[in-house]
Amino acid sequence: MDAVDRRLLAELQGDARLSYNELSRRVSLSAPAVAERVRRLEADGVISGYHAHVDLTRAGLPITALVQIQCYGPRCVLRDPEVATWPEVLQLHRVTGGACCALLVAVPTMADFEALCDRLGGYGQPSSSMILSSPVPWRPVVAP
Repeated sequence: MDAVDRRLLAELQGDARLSYNELSRRVSLSAPAVAERVRRLEADGVISGYHAHVDLTRAGLPITALVQIQCYGPRCVLRDPEVATWPEVLQLHRVTGGACCALLVAVPTMADFEALCDRLGGYGQPSSSMILSSPVPWRPVVAP
């Protein structure tokens, strides 16, 4: 990656809906050159997708939490592919330390959160931290 690729990434992370013409104007390259670079960044896996940022509260999911689970063996959350399809699970990470994995979850009510914790309890010992606010909810990646 060179400086132009980094500028393209910065622009696309700011607004992934920019046209190639607008991107070309912003990075001072022709639209075909920009299109080729963006396709290369996608093919190389640097750009893995384009997404909308969703306000969870306004989408009806005001309760968010980080849940760590101490699990092991055949009942490990990471070995059950169905867990990744649960609508409450926004992210699932394999982690180091005392827990096996960490999940970012979002639910509409505390009763739903309690039910989710009960489901996760079948895999091991869950421990949760409620997210009160997110001073840095998302930040664009600055490539080195």
